[in-house]
Amino acid sequence: MSERRVVVEADGGSRGNPGPAGYGAVVRDADSDEVLAEAAGGIGVASNNVAEYRGLIAGLQAAIDLGATDVAVRMDSKLVVMQMTNQWKVKHPDMQQLAKQAAGLLRQIPRTTFTHIPRAQNSYADRLANQAMDDQAVGRAWTARETAGPEAAAAPKAGVSNTLYGWSAPTGMPTVAILLRHGETPLSIEKRFSGRGDSALTDRGEAQAAAAAARLADLGVELIVCSPLRRARQTAETVALKLGRDVIVEDGFTETDFGDWEGLTFGEVGKQAPEQLRTWLADPTVAPPGGESMASTAIRVAAARQRVIDEYGERRILVVTHVTPIKLLLRDALDAPLHSVFRVYLDLASLSIIDWRPEAADVVRLVNDTSHLAGGIATPFGI
Repeated sequence: MSERRVVVEADGGSRGNPGPAGYGAVVRDADSDEVLAEAAGGIGVASNNVAEYRGLIAGLQAAIDLGATDVAVRMDSKLVVMQMTNQWKVKHPDMQQLAKQAAGLLRQIPRTTFTHIPRAQNSYADRLANQAMDDQAVGRAWTARETAGPEAAAAPKAGVSNTLYGWSAPTGMPTVAILLRHGETPLSIEKRFSGRGDSALTDRGEAQAAAAAARLADLGVELIVCSPLRRARQTAETVALKLGRDVIVEDGFTETDFGDWEGLTFGEVGKQAPEQLRTWLADPTVAPPGGESMASTAIRVAAARQRVIDEYGERRILVVTHVTPIKLLLRDALDAPLHSVFRVYLDLASLSIIDWRPEAADVVRLVNDTSHLAGGIATPFGI
């Protein structure tokens, strides 16, 4: 038997412990450090330790599938490492079954070692676990990358065609989505949560909409789709009047429902319900009291996007909506984790552009452009 030495890095996590959980594992060539396989998955509600064991099992199985004869397992879970090396007893019934399953896989590998590593050194597997949890939250199955050797290790995830956009052969006409955030409202001036509340534009918000309309006159907009909320409709109607286009309302592009937090500032929520706010920021499946989670919003916005493509595809479509739907559309185009929406800033009346492409990965062309706003109509640090 020829030698094949690999390193398995595995991790798991739970947002709540127990809570929505997922695992991740990566297999590398021990000599070249090439990535040979990835595995990850959401496992419903479970504890951190259960998710960590599932990561180990997935990593060992991937190593066996690759014909590994010498496996070095590296994990930041001290519990799993100590239990699998028989230094600690496995007491919990759930863990006993998983430890037994892992031991059965270890018997298929001639040589294995376990090393406990700092969490910072296990970032690849941690990223996979978090991606699996994010995908689980929006009802999307994580797609593993399993390759046969180093020459294939750089291949993208299955089902996504990555090309150097502008250099590769065309894959069909895209639907060009021009995303416009609505103009200023009284709540946005004071940086308050503004979800389903139906506030109108301020005078400056109307001026921002007019400036956006002037900019859009040169972008070849063929169709306007907007959220049903008044601030988005007012912005869309201002643009429509300038461009001579009809406005189609799409309920799926409504802003997130912030429930009991509607009209409050971030600081006010932090004082009234600090733990709820921390949990909401950490877990996209958690909703504000009486409101809607980021994960639920993502499902709704993705469905609206698909309806627009199915009905009006291969056109230049202006979508007038709110900060969260635009962030989610950008996040989806970039295939980024769901929690990345908290790391994107979008100004009022800003423009972003995405090519929604058939049979290929979407392409982001523009993000948060405010070049049409100047002087008195710009909103410094708007939300």
